Amino acid sequence: MEISSSSDFTSEKSTKRAFIVHPHFKQKSRADMRDSDSCLEEAEGLANAIDLEVVEKIAVNLAEAKPATLFGSGKVEEIKSYIDYKGAGLVIINTHVSPIQQRNLEKVWQVKVIDRTALILEIFGARARTYEGKLQVELAALNYQKSRLVRSWTHLERQRGGFGFLGGPGESQIEIDRRLIRDEIAKLKKQLEQVKRTRELQRKNRRAVPFPIVALVGYTNAGKSTLFNKLTGASVLSMDKLFATLDPTMRALKLPSGGKAILSDTVGFVSDLPTELVAAFRATLEDVMEADILLHVRDISHHDTLAQKQDVEEVLKNLFGSEHLPENLIEVCNKIDRISIPHSFVDDGGKLYISAVTGEGLDILLARIEEEISKKFFRQVSYNLRADDGKSLAWLHSHGKVTEQKIEDEIIIVNVQLSEDNISRFERIYAKN
Repeated sequence: MEISSSSDFTSEKSTKRAFIVHPHFKQKSRADMRDSDSCLEEAEGLANAIDLEVVEKIAVNLAEAKPATLFGSGKVEEIKSYIDYKGAGLVIINTHVSPIQQRNLEKVWQVKVIDRTALILEIFGARARTYEGKLQVELAALNYQKSRLVRSWTHLERQRGGFGFLGGPGESQIEIDRRLIRDEIAKLKKQLEQVKRTRELQRKNRRAVPFPIVALVGYTNAGKSTLFNKLTGASVLSMDKLFATLDPTMRALKLPSGGKAILSDTVGFVSDLPTELVAAFRATLEDVMEADILLHVRDISHHDTLAQKQDVEEVLKNLFGSEHLPENLIEVCNKIDRISIPHSFVDDGGKLYISAVTGEGLDILLARIEEEISKKFFRQVSYNLRADDGKSLAWLHSHGKVTEQKIEDEIIIVNVQLSEDNISRFERIYAKN
């Protein structure tokens, strides 16, 4: 990703050289369960996701945020000396920073300053591939930029991936910018409404096909895409980087009995996900909300796995507008190949322990998915077919789970598990019961 440097800052300071500052608030709500080292590690992972060179990362303890500069004046000067010593041209502050704080810090430090929201938006801007994904991220970026008083965005010019948060401020045309942003937001919302209507038609078509939908959710880099590829034989981008997958992908999933479901891979969640992105991605996340089964894929080998679990669960509760988790959620603890785990834990109190890389535990996972689908969607019925009625018999085998089949007096007695829709369809078309 090419990152332009600002004319307002010294030319020798490249904005590819990033200095990360994590403000550690002593009175942070929920205590976040993470220590400063973990937060810095994740911030570095975000920076690496768009190939920034992290020259240094530090944590700064704060009792409270200063309205003008976030940090106290002494700490601001101390950080400046670190930045100058390391030759960084970009400072990433691993929290939300107000426009005033950003502008004041840039004046003192003489480098480009971005916050966690801008960094994540920049990653999403560079990674989105589908038309809808690009629209959603662009809308999120514009909503974020509405509060910024300088013309730092260049994404409308389509010169590169991302959104220009890492470039310099450029010329200040505040009123023109605001009007352009408002007009562009209005246009994007209309385009997204059309996309939303198209997706609703697609969902209706999928509902007409009697296959349940299973959606993968989880923290970014938990191994969802690797699991998706392993289960479906697909080749979705899978790499050891945060937000490797941004656009939803669906493929057929073959179940142990021979039946089928639709498996959906979705964008990973992250702590302190920008509110702009949650709103902008609601259309995409509707697939999660409408899924028949949710698989919460966790990186059980990560030292912050419990904190990541809590973050994902909070996002899910917000999506469903409930204080409780969805009843159709199955917790899947991935990457057991990286840790030592007793074999008896492969199925532990509803949790499943697997390795998407080695395939260990996937047979149990598929069996559990089929079990949940059967309980939720299928009813045991029995039909008597003529011995020469191969068409009806083939239909039952392809649309349900045949549990027993026997011949008595040239009549085939078939016991089969079918969905209510398929029961109605079979009896309407074949009327053989």
